[in-house]
Amino acid sequence: MSAAPERPAERSALPETPEPAKPLRPAAAAVPAHEGRRPLPLRVGTRASPLALWQTRHFLSIITGFCPVLRAAGAFEEHPIRTTGDRVQDRPLAEIGGKGLFAKEIHEALLDRRVDFAVHSLKDLETQLPAGIVLACTLKREDARDALILPPGGHLADPADLWGALPGGALVGTASVRRQAQLLAARPDLSVVTIRGNVQTRLARVANGEVAASLLAVAGLRRLGLENAAAAVFDPEAMVPAAGQGIVGVTVRADDEELRELLGAIEDREAAAVSAAERALLAALDGSCRTPIGGHARLLAGGRLHLTGLVARADGSFLLKRSVVGAAGDAARLGAELGRELRRDSPSDIFA
Repeated sequence: MSAAPERPAERSALPETPEPAKPLRPAAAAVPAHEGRRPLPLRVGTRASPLALWQTRHFLSIITGFCPVLRAAGAFEEHPIRTTGDRVQDRPLAEIGGKGLFAKEIHEALLDRRVDFAVHSLKDLETQLPAGIVLACTLKREDARDALILPPGGHLADPADLWGALPGGALVGTASVRRQAQLLAARPDLSVVTIRGNVQTRLARVANGEVAASLLAVAGLRRLGLENAAAAVFDPEAMVPAAGQGIVGVTVRADDEELRELLGAIEDREAAAVSAAERALLAALDGSCRTPIGGHARLLAGGRLHLTGLVARADGSFLLKRSVVGAAGDAARLGAELGRELRRDSPSDIFA
């Protein structure tokens, strides 16, 4: 395989954000089960952040659109759950247990039967889910790219040189070692500080001048109606996104055949294919939150799939990026093979 040529980062207008689905009114009391029917409401576990709640309500709008009788029956009830990843904001994720901490308490509620579904940003899910839990469906992908966030009044002198907007030695805030590595590989003179919190919190820290810039997922900005905060958007080959970025995934108990069948009916086939490739890549690399890893797949004409994978050091001193093209039906195999190749050709300390 040969390295894919980098295309220049692009500045592009973002389309209008779709109107968020309105929250469903929680059912006042469970509807008793009848013969052959399960009790209602069905309980949906989610993080409590504004973005997580938007994604949950978007999922509910899709599933009730597919089966309108469920809306009429008041069939769903939101259960916001505060996770360890949300509670601990003063340390990098790698120090407190990794990105799985955004799902740990939600999965516990699923296994304890306190909720029936769980809605996640797919990039926050471990590649190896807890025993008894399966990823039952993925929803249509929103824009997977990363956006450059500048303070109010910040601008780009050259849209083809996004990093040129930052002065030498500027302080950039991000909690992502993937973004940090690619940033420092391109601009080793910059400094990076960890900033965590929800999208609004991170935007505020840039606006307040605490950092000169930050990087956020376009998907989250669009879903929250904040796309105007993006000064520019990176081409995914120039700034490789996180595996699963922009995709909502829904988990259920493995033995809940009824819900698995229902969710299978609303799965987006393209999202299923690209996420299979990206998550297989991630699993083959066996990286942690300390390992900068990127993965981005897209479907081509004729049923082909293009996958780019990236491995780097957090300080940007090493960066390996390669791409592969193959049949979309072989998505998981392509991801695993590219992951093994990247791991083989990377220094051993990357994965220590």
